[in-house]
Amino acid sequence: MISLKENQKKNLKDSSFLKLFTYTPIMIALVGLGNPGKQYKYNRHNIGYLAIDEIVKTLDIDNQKNKFNGKFFKSDIGRKNIILFKSNDYMNECGYSISQIVNFFKVKNEDLFVFHDDLDLEVGKIRIKNGGGSAGHNGLKSIDEHIGKSYNRIRIGIGHPGEKSLVEKYVLSDFKKEEWSSLSLINKNISKNINLLVNKKHSSFLNKIKLS
Repeated sequence: MISLKENQKKNLKDSSFLKLFTYTPIMIALVGLGNPGKQYKYNRHNIGYLAIDEIVKTLDIDNQKNKFNGKFFKSDIGRKNIILFKSNDYMNECGYSISQIVNFFKVKNEDLFVFHDDLDLEVGKIRIKNGGGSAGHNGLKSIDEHIGKSYNRIRIGIGHPGEKSLVEKYVLSDFKKEEWSSLSLINKNISKNINLLVNKKHSSFLNKIKLS
């Protein structure tokens, strides 16, 4: 297993990786939460991963790197450098790798946007929140432990099974066909309007992506 020190040295020595970036005063990080592995790909818990996948597809980004124990992409919108990231750690341990990328590129918490599933919102609903509690979400708990709470959460509704005892099985099960039909459209709308999000025009962003 590669130690943190060895991993940092490897990143610093990889000049081709660093040359992907033209540093500007503003670095934006878009992070999707989920569990790694094909068996989890379309789980409700993985809607954050799926959102990042769609953004990468829409922006036609083909510079994936495996860094900071995750899948890493770079793009730009206007004069802003955009980092897109999916941790290879399981949900309850993702905070460490996310903190590595945030610290390495000196991303301010206010410029970090985390896409995640939300049991308290109906399927098809989406909200943006800065700071606050984790509402029991293990991915958010892990991030909070490493960088604090003052980052932006893009809450994507997956609905609730009705009883607390059913939650674990529910979030680790795949979307139903009709649910995925709505959520895949939302992910497309997110991708087409991501410039509004990174420019913090949250009201306009939410109006553009909501389903009619």
